[in-house]
Amino acid sequence: MLHEQISAATGFDIFFCDPHSPWQRGLNENTNGLLRQYFPKSTDLSVHTAYDLRRVATELNRRPRASLKDRTPAEVMREFLNNANSLFATTG
Repeated sequence: MLHEQISAATGFDIFFCDPHSPWQRGLNENTNGLLRQYFPKSTDLSVHTAYDLRRVATELNRRPRASLKDRTPAEVMREFLNNANSLFATTG
């Protein structure tokens, strides 16, 4: 399975939540709550443009997170990619 390859390549453990167990999906449930600030429940997303959706995604990715030591997801991803690039540059 692809998740096994991703886990081996990144060193991250991948877990699957049990069905009907929202307490096991904390990040997902929190993100849903954040999205509800922009799109209330039952909102028809088809009335929003791709630009609107990208704008919301950008705002959420620029929001600092306590779980990321008050860094933004974009900052953490940039740091991860820079470290990966450095690793490949020194081993290549």
